[in-house]
Amino acid sequence: MSSRRVVVTGLGVVTPLGLGIESLWDGLLEKKCTIGRISQWDPSGLPCQLAAELPDFKLGDFIPKGYRKSIKVMARDIVIAVASSYLAVKDAGLTTRCILDRGEASGPPNVESTRFGANIGAGLICADLVELAGALNTAVDDDGKFSISKWGREGMTNLTPLWLLKFLPNMLACHVTIIHDAQAPSNTITCGEASSHLAIGEAFRTIQRGAADVCVCGGAETKLHPMAIARHALWGRLNTESNDAPEVSSLPFGSKRRGMIPSEGGGLVILESLEHATRRNARIYAELVGFGASSSAKSWNKPDANGQSIMLAIEKALKDARSTPKDIDLVNPFGAGTPQHDASEIAGWNAALGDQLDTTYAMTTRGAIGNNGAGTGAIDFAATVMALRRNTVPVSINTGELDDTCRFRFVQAYPKDVPIRQAITASPSLAGGQCAALMIRRYEE
Repeated sequence: MSSRRVVVTGLGVVTPLGLGIESLWDGLLEKKCTIGRISQWDPSGLPCQLAAELPDFKLGDFIPKGYRKSIKVMARDIVIAVASSYLAVKDAGLTTRCILDRGEASGPPNVESTRFGANIGAGLICADLVELAGALNTAVDDDGKFSISKWGREGMTNLTPLWLLKFLPNMLACHVTIIHDAQAPSNTITCGEASSHLAIGEAFRTIQRGAADVCVCGGAETKLHPMAIARHALWGRLNTESNDAPEVSSLPFGSKRRGMIPSEGGGLVILESLEHATRRNARIYAELVGFGASSSAKSWNKPDANGQSIMLAIEKALKDARSTPKDIDLVNPFGAGTPQHDASEIAGWNAALGDQLDTTYAMTTRGAIGNNGAGTGAIDFAATVMALRRNTVPVSINTGELDDTCRFRFVQAYPKDVPIRQAITASPSLAGGQCAALMIRRYEE
């Protein structure tokens, strides 16, 4: 049986540039940098004190009133995913249980629940330090030392019985599927920065093979947590030298790059079979035509020097789309800003596309919003779809001085209006070697 065509009908993003796809797109066009000193808590004890933070918002504005009691068991990662799902569903014009329960539509849902799936990427959700520290303090012995036996007898009882549900990676998909009544195949992918691309790719395959008609997919994560930042600092991934210059701290593929800048945010997109989208007269952003994934088992923490996993993912996506490098009008690489990972990515793209990179436009959002792990790929995917739809390549800030081996043709100074028929975006994980690529094409009947 031939596979079904899959189209993109909804884009929902929660980023430091704002809530909603138009806020993201306008921020990129306006060359906004959202990186600054962390304000959510005092970062003075950490070597990197910068991050890109989300604007204030209330989750109650994105869920049914009857579901608001569940907010108390949602970590920030979950909150970002749930808000993104609402924005994606609204943007796609879907009438789900959430939309009906909020009184924003009448009549039956326009998507069958048993044909509505979810694939969401998640990261390592860090525990709430205030809540955990309070419980740990009750497990100290008479000498002032932590006692594991006292923790088992008394300390754990000072945590809410549902405490663990806030920090399980699969809870992002759990809440999204409950709120929107998505009963088709659901999956959670935890592969670092590659998670969103892998989740979108899995949703693509789910619809292609006929297991669902519609999927909400992408990822979300916050790295604005003392433990998360300390962990990346110990791995040597953070830029610890630019605390006084946040606007030029994230330098994707830059010759003077010093490390990544943590961020928070995410995005979920709506994929549909072409038949389903056409039947309900949906607005179609683009067609998803290729997916490729790969992995390097050489090291869990160090990237391939030759970028083989990135090259393989890109080549597989091209083959899946029945395209060649010459067909590509726009590329969206990741660009973490770390010396090793950027070098690996440059090598992989050079190996996959070669001289074509010299004449193909490129874009990256890392200079504007930093790296928020599992959610970054979905944001990049959404931005790439918008660039294709608008035939516009936004400025990629902080890409003026590139590594000598870098061949990406980033736009400087002003957005560039150019015809874009096909685009490819790829995302490698910083740990584990996973990589995924997605090929997008302008929709044509």
